[in-house]
Amino acid sequence: MESSEEENEGVSGNHVPKELRPLASDGVKFIDEVLDGQNERCLEKFRMDKHVFYKLCDILQAKGLLRHTNRVKIEEQLAIFMFIIGHNLRTRAVQELFHLSGETISRHFNNVLNAIITPYYSKEFPNDYHPQNATELFNQRHSLLRNVTDRTFGALKARFPILMSAPSYPLQTQVKLVVAACVLHNYIRREKPDDWIFKMYENASFPMEESQPPLEMEVPPKMNVETQTQSSDHTFDAEEIAFASQLRDSITTEMWNDFINDFGRM
Repeated sequence: MESSEEENEGVSGNHVPKELRPLASDGVKFIDEVLDGQNERCLEKFRMDKHVFYKLCDILQAKGLLRHTNRVKIEEQLAIFMFIIGHNLRTRAVQELFHLSGETISRHFNNVLNAIITPYYSKEFPNDYHPQNATELFNQRHSLLRNVTDRTFGALKARFPILMSAPSYPLQTQVKLVVAACVLHNYIRREKPDDWIFKMYENASFPMEESQPPLEMEVPPKMNVETQTQSSDHTFDAEEIAFASQLRDSITTEMWNDFINDFGRM
């Protein structure tokens, strides 16, 4: 059962770091102090602005995804979850802070996790730039995707350090944590687009390819950052290269035809 994972979870901190220790003597007072205090403190402790935190509590309650219990309010349940993923803490560290049992911490952590991964849907908006040919369109979308991806992952890991390494939660819970982090990212992005972490990564630049990379070029074996081992080499034969090139060209052509048709209807 997932509630037993408190015994083997992989978040790193056994104890609440000094800089995160509250002035209050119990969890309820701690949450009240944070939410009644300066907005910066809520950003530090719960990784989002106060009004964004409160609105999320209201949404989860209105949708019937979370409810107050006799001992733990929804605000405290969300705070427990945000404190764990936002500061990469173990259950026993959060027990010290909120004065709750490990079973209670684990139960509310999983309840909030499951509530947050309830499907959210986002919309894509077209870019104002108009490429002049199929190759320009392919390169533009490839670069935009890389840029957005790099900045998004940077912001996610900055807000939720638990994503920096794989904790020893059950695999299903690890998957849910990634989904929950992305849902919270999108929610905060919608409610507070000028959030401090978004600002930090808004103008971050990453090297982009300027053209379609030819498949024939020799690429040195990639190094696995975590294990520092080289990945196994694979030699592409002429048939594989020809097939991949044709596939890329067909995607480029189809993308361009769709773009021209959509542009013509504007």
